[in-house]
Amino acid sequence: MMKTQSNPLAGRRATWALLLVSMLAGLLLWEGVVRSSQLPAFILPAPGQVWARFLSALGDGSLGRHIWVTLQEVVLGLVSGSLFAAALGYLLARSPRLERMLAPYVVASQSVPIVAIAPLLIIWFGPGLFSKVLICALIVFFPVLINTVVGLQAVPQDLHDLMRSLRASRWQTFRLLELPAAMPVFLGGLRIGATLSVIGAVVGELVGADRGLGFLINLGRGGYDTALVFVAVFTLIALALTLYGLVLLLEARLLWWQRKSQTSEG
Repeated sequence: MMKTQSNPLAGRRATWALLLVSMLAGLLLWEGVVRSSQLPAFILPAPGQVWARFLSALGDGSLGRHIWVTLQEVVLGLVSGSLFAAALGYLLARSPRLERMLAPYVVASQSVPIVAIAPLLIIWFGPGLFSKVLICALIVFFPVLINTVVGLQAVPQDLHDLMRSLRASRWQTFRLLELPAAMPVFLGGLRIGATLSVIGAVVGELVGADRGLGFLINLGRGGYDTALVFVAVFTLIALALTLYGLVLLLEARLLWWQRKSQTSEG
């Protein structure tokens, strides 16, 4: 029997169509709740009011300035937290003794919510860029670290023995064996970190900041400008989805060999 091959383009079109339909249904439901409940705009604005507020904030340049500030914090925190987590994860995966020593501290550090320690970081390092980047890096650190350790420890010992029999150096073993083998799991942690980094930036801005999307939420809340709060929240969602999509693109570029092998097997 011949296998029927699915059309990837048709699948993507169906996915986008389903997404548009669900978004349209959500907007209609939102509009229906506003009309039926007759709540004032400072409690629940209509979609049209949120859109008008978005255009006004975009037109006067304020939204773009706040997006740029939050984007800097998110990108710097994501990159620095991921790099440090990957480096430490490699050391922990290569040294079981070091892993046993540091694992309780790493796990204990995650038992404290970032919201609880964010005020301390703002007090210690000030309300500037560094404290927000640090909060983002801390919230990104754990998932990337765990995925790095799991990915490296999942490399079969037989392959390590093979590299030793071929007299491969430490760098060659890392580049040709450990890095490709751990990359899928590492990128899975990076996906989680990309979305969490946005949360970290907003937490820092809500605690203490005079700019950024978190500050914009505080500004709208204080002035009962609920439409502005919705604009900031939806912008944060779009930012998180964009970062997640960029990680997916990076994954598709780096893991082409995995997709090719799956296609050949099929």
